[in-house]
Amino acid sequence: MKENIDTILQTNTRLLARISPEEERLAPPGNAPLPQVEALHRMMDLIKAIIFPRFFGPHSGNGHVRTCHIGVAIQQLYELLTEQAERALNFCGPEKGCRECEAEQTALDFIGKLPELKRLLLTDVEAIFKTDPAARNYGEVVYCYPAVTAMTHYRTAHALHLAGLPVIPRILTEAAHAATGIDIHPGAEIGEYFSIDHGTGVVIGETCIIGNHVTLYQGVTLGARNFTLDADGNPVNLPRHPILEDRVTVYSNSTILGRVTIGHDTVIGGNIWLTGSVEPFSRILQTSPVSLHNGKKKPAAAGPLPQND
Repeated sequence: MKENIDTILQTNTRLLARISPEEERLAPPGNAPLPQVEALHRMMDLIKAIIFPRFFGPHSGNGHVRTCHIGVAIQQLYELLTEQAERALNFCGPEKGCRECEAEQTALDFIGKLPELKRLLLTDVEAIFKTDPAARNYGEVVYCYPAVTAMTHYRTAHALHLAGLPVIPRILTEAAHAATGIDIHPGAEIGEYFSIDHGTGVVIGETCIIGNHVTLYQGVTLGARNFTLDADGNPVNLPRHPILEDRVTVYSNSTILGRVTIGHDTVIGGNIWLTGSVEPFSRILQTSPVSLHNGKKKPAAAGPLPQND
């Protein structure tokens, strides 16, 4: 019996250790180390402690102690991001120039964007609080609301995406997707005071452009109708997702597809399917519901637009 076990273990070890052509296609060229998901989770913990130090960092109030804690976190973030950025650059293929120098510069540039990143996230917290009467205070929003987690990951990933860093932005947004059910591509452009209520099932595609003071509810999809193929049959990365101008609200389970523009100050009701542009100040609602009364169709009373809960 023991010999049989050893044979099975050794045989399958040899089979699995072989690099098949199919597996070879999955990996970038060369044998350099690739990004570590666990390290990127640690990086996000550091960013949360820097952006929201009273909530996720050592409680220190104000003054020199707070400065010290944030300084230590920034130093750790710089070192961690430099290492992971260098690993990510291996996705670009054979080494060109100094990968270490490029990674260091990417990390430094990101550190320089942290104050603006914090400003944007604080506008998101304010927007979420002001669009949800169920929120008792700002701290509850920071601690409990999945949109804050999703937006912290997204805004970090978007900054790194703009810097041209491969793969890490997608790892960060997919980690938030797994944790919150909110799927935001790092390439999307999202303005300030952005609010997602509840959030489960929200999808925001890569080429979306979203203005300021926009609110989405659960189940909203901002997607593509189709995509263009090149001569070899591969998808071409062209703008294919919606543009939402300032002060647009989209209620739950509505779907907006294609490169269409939703004009400013528009409200899209729940369960709407849109594939065309909408003028500013529009109200897009379902047709009136129909109820059955004694076997006959009877228009049901149409209620007002849904309110925040």
